[in-house]
Amino acid sequence: MRIATYNVEWFSSLFDAAGGLLVDDEWSARYNVTRAQQIEALGIVFTALDADAVMIIEAPDNSRRSNTVAALETFAQTMGLRANKAVMGFSNDTQQEIALLYDPNALSARHDPIGPETGKKGGHGAPRFDGSFRIDLDVDATEDIVTFSKPPLELDITTRGGTRLRMIGAHLKSKAPHGARNAADAMRISIANRRKQLAQAIWLRGRVDEHLSAGESLIVLGDLNDGPGLDEYEDLFGRSSVEIVMGRNGDTRLFDPHARRALGRKLSAQPTTARFWIRPEKRFLQALLDYVMISPDLMAKRPVWRIWHPLDDPACWAVPELRDALVMASDHFPVSLDIDIDGAPDPGAAILTQDDTAAP
Repeated sequence: MRIATYNVEWFSSLFDAAGGLLVDDEWSARYNVTRAQQIEALGIVFTALDADAVMIIEAPDNSRRSNTVAALETFAQTMGLRANKAVMGFSNDTQQEIALLYDPNALSARHDPIGPETGKKGGHGAPRFDGSFRIDLDVDATEDIVTFSKPPLELDITTRGGTRLRMIGAHLKSKAPHGARNAADAMRISIANRRKQLAQAIWLRGRVDEHLSAGESLIVLGDLNDGPGLDEYEDLFGRSSVEIVMGRNGDTRLFDPHARRALGRKLSAQPTTARFWIRPEKRFLQALLDYVMISPDLMAKRPVWRIWHPLDDPACWAVPELRDALVMASDHFPVSLDIDIDGAPDPGAAILTQDDTAAP
């Protein structure tokens, strides 16, 4: 089975209010890319990916005027994808939803949020993700109330072979210092926003601990907008959001080989999943932002990870149409996990990435 995560930059701008694709020569929200060009590129990428399930980050908007599930299913049917059913959880007001596009012949997926409902008053531990979380962010003996701008998507998954597992799609954000009047103000706002992002990571990790304590298989995937050495304030807080979500204890630590490599070799070349143009510097910044983390029990299911980076993955580079489509479709690249989810556990299974294996 292939499970993937893919952040599609401003997917929402490619659909009309009825969920139809806007295949025209008007500009998309991506720089110097038309809507028709981005739609065609996405079709090529999703077809090549051929995943049983794709956690889509920045999925089309869900509101009174638009419908995420309808838009994604229209896209899948137009492109002839076998992953042609969509499910989403709590909607948000950012026009960037979290949704799963999946093959109904390979698995079933049901939105299944857990945790106590809190309302605006907030709660401790790991409340439901559409509620509020109470935590002291700055050791001033006063609790702050934290919310998710994009509540994680919690899914109950059953594969065709009858395997049950939990899946959580996440998009953590640390906002830019909008409204800052000077450098000192920008630093103050940035640190406050960073604290909130780490609080979201702690909240998410609380849910991870609950699933692992219950003996459930778990996959956490998506865009954590954070990685080892990425943020200038990381040293101030000691750990990145990635490290918090992964955990430290071997029995309860989630695994992602790209995160592990970045954490273990901070001065060497790092894997990357996103590529952004830095206008003042006239160059691209590459970063590791997207992850597929699995629980320890799934390590015995022969997992193989792959970042579909057109400049780093030889198989992507060798197909010009796919290479160009990956660059045009989004500023992020898909990350996939191939795993024998219904197979018998193999205690000697290795932790692999696409770098370690032949291209499929």
